[in-house]
Amino acid sequence: MWQQILRVRQRAIWSWDGFAHVLKTEGSLMQWLVANAVFGVLAFLLPLSAGERGMLLMGGITILAAECMNTAIERVVDDISLDRRDAAKHAKDCGSAAVAVTAVGVGVAWFCVIAGLIW
Repeated sequence: MWQQILRVRQRAIWSWDGFAHVLKTEGSLMQWLVANAVFGVLAFLLPLSAGERGMLLMGGITILAAECMNTAIERVVDDISLDRRDAAKHAKDCGSAAVAVTAVGVGVAWFCVIAGLIW
């Protein structure tokens, strides 16, 4: 049992190290954190259901996860070679697209929730 607890602890440390690396090296993660803080406050100020609030907060956190995965793709591509290659550009662009698509999805969710409040 203690070994399992130590494994969970170690995984948490590795995950935090990864998040800290992205935070230190990618300005876009800080921008998303600020956006999450602003929209998180808004989610609690608006008269939303628990489900709506949870969906919106989860969406913001999902954008952070996508940004971390995008950074991981960039690091692996750059570790393989810094030469300009079509496949490397495509991999990086696809990682960036994943962040953008996630953000658009969260934007659509916010639009639907706000529209529901207005109508």
